[in-house]
Amino acid sequence: MDFIDELKQFSARVENLKDQIKTEEATKTSIIMPFFQLLGYDIFNPNEFVPEFTADTGIKKGEKVDYAIIIDGKPIILIEAKWCGENLQKHDSQLFRYFVTTPSKFAILTNGLLYKIYTDLDEPNKMDEQPFLEFNILDIKDSLVHEIKKFHKSNFDVDEIFNTASELKYANQIKQLMEQQLSTPTDGFVNFVLSDVYNGRKTQHVIDKFRDIVKKSMNQFINEVMNDRIKSALQTKHEGQAKPEQAKSGNDDENGINSDVKPELEDKEKSRISTTIDELEGLFIVRSLLRDVVPSNRVTHKDTESYFGVLLDNNTWKWICRLNLSGNQKSIIIPDENKKGIKHNIKSIDELYDFKVKLIEAVNRYL
Repeated sequence: MDFIDELKQFSARVENLKDQIKTEEATKTSIIMPFFQLLGYDIFNPNEFVPEFTADTGIKKGEKVDYAIIIDGKPIILIEAKWCGENLQKHDSQLFRYFVTTPSKFAILTNGLLYKIYTDLDEPNKMDEQPFLEFNILDIKDSLVHEIKKFHKSNFDVDEIFNTASELKYANQIKQLMEQQLSTPTDGFVNFVLSDVYNGRKTQHVIDKFRDIVKKSMNQFINEVMNDRIKSALQTKHEGQAKPEQAKSGNDDENGINSDVKPELEDKEKSRISTTIDELEGLFIVRSLLRDVVPSNRVTHKDTESYFGVLLDNNTWKWICRLNLSGNQKSIIIPDENKKGIKHNIKSIDELYDFKVKLIEAVNRYL
């Protein structure tokens, strides 16, 4: 199983557990330790994953950080753990004290849901005030999966992570700034926007008057851009199709697949076809499952009234699977070696991950 799939499975597990966890110790054993086990560390080896690691601070002796990950005999990653229902904002100073008294290069503050990862970009051996990487285990952005994977034991490289930490830190701060401006534009930001669109004097009254206009304009612009991209993604690519899609006929088998593999006539009423978010998510899941076999851009789709088809190279003769994700009766149909469709009923879209082997077998027949 790929790392991204393992993360998604773990995320689903945490979602189910979080409301039942009432203490810090339960958070550690149920969520935090399993997460670092997912990253490849032997959490039961005290020479690698040390609980209650001593990090004396100045005149204070016996100060302990919850965990330390030891690499080449040195504590490289310090981990301060809190209850999953606790706000992390007030605890970074505690971790700051531990960081300066050890040779560690990274410090992680977590409540099992939110992970904040720090280093010493601003001043050597002194933990930065802001994390360079932050993620929520319940909502991991695809762009961050690669960065999280760098902390896997098999990939861990201090220099590589440190070299990208600066870019990540400022990229995160810029995103947070943009999120703030989209929600509540500051005086400075409104003034910046008005500098190119308003010739009058920018008094406080003018800034207050335009604040809501700036907010609405930015959000409308982003919505329009996203809608354009979604429309582009949904647009069927007819150019370069080698052969038309299979047609449904009276010879369909019990799974709804034409066993004779006859070409399907072009749908003359495209307006009746509505591609859903679940179908697009299904396409992305299939792409992720096959990405070690074929590049994602070779896995395309064609939507019909009867099913959502996933194709190789936009060639309808090379269909990888067909998805039916509407209503309560969901299914995935995968061709066997004779191109006869085998139907598998599923309860939810997440079960598509269980068909990785069969999908790889299907696509390999066309390669």
